[in-house]
Amino acid sequence: MDSSRPPKERVYLLLDGRHKESWLSLGTNLFIMALIVLNVATFIAGTVSWIGARYGQLFAAFDVFCVGVFTVEYLLRVWSCTVDERYSSPIRGRIRFMLSPYALIDLIAIFPFYLPIVLGEAGAERMLRIFRLFRLLKIARYSSSLTLITNVFRRKSEELLITVLVMSIWLVFVSSLMYYVERAAQPEVFSSIPAAIWWGIVTLTTVGYGDVVPVTPLGRALGATVALLGIALFALPAGIVASGFVEELERRRQGQQYCPHCGEEVDELVDEPPQPHVHDELEREQ
Repeated sequence: MDSSRPPKERVYLLLDGRHKESWLSLGTNLFIMALIVLNVATFIAGTVSWIGARYGQLFAAFDVFCVGVFTVEYLLRVWSCTVDERYSSPIRGRIRFMLSPYALIDLIAIFPFYLPIVLGEAGAERMLRIFRLFRLLKIARYSSSLTLITNVFRRKSEELLITVLVMSIWLVFVSSLMYYVERAAQPEVFSSIPAAIWWGIVTLTTVGYGDVVPVTPLGRALGATVALLGIALFALPAGIVASGFVEELERRRQGQQYCPHCGEEVDELVDEPPQPHVHDELEREQ
């Protein structure tokens, strides 16, 4: 990495996973990625009683170390993000960066650790431990495969939202029908429409747990119809996501790049980093 660059630019490039020609940047990103995997692995292993009893203190110390590294990484990203012209404003630019998807994931990953310290509530720590699993989502910043999945869902969000809306309307409709058909025969099982919605979810997804089933001839006919239609209905999101993967892979073949800081599309990567804003240029001249 060129030592003649200003410190902010060097930090930006160091944390920028797109600059894989820099061994220091590549090593830094691999180190953080390894910490993410190990941190989540120790959290999962700690839920096993004998492992938690034997290595609990070691896992806790390692977690403090990881949170420290993740905190420094987050603060450095917020500090250096103004190098990117999209976040060039010292205040508004940083706020916009902090509200980007990857930055929010970084914040959620370290948030549970500091909340009990600020509030002084041990109960909050136990309640928010599950949020430590969000650290696994940080890998998406460093993994091109996970970034691919994220971009697919982002691009197809409108189509998926429409599909979910149609499925929800159909779910409420068929569950209401089943409630009126079966409530006389099974008043305890189909006690309300919300109770019937559980049957609708299990049937439409073709899971079929068997805990709630229709017993009347009309109810069984309705259930069979709903199950058959559910196969076609739930195939729609799969088709939308599959087409999204094809489109995204084609974009990658054409060289489209994505920012590892926010996940947004950027122009094709060049050797030079994004240009600093005018204030940095003036400081450099002075």
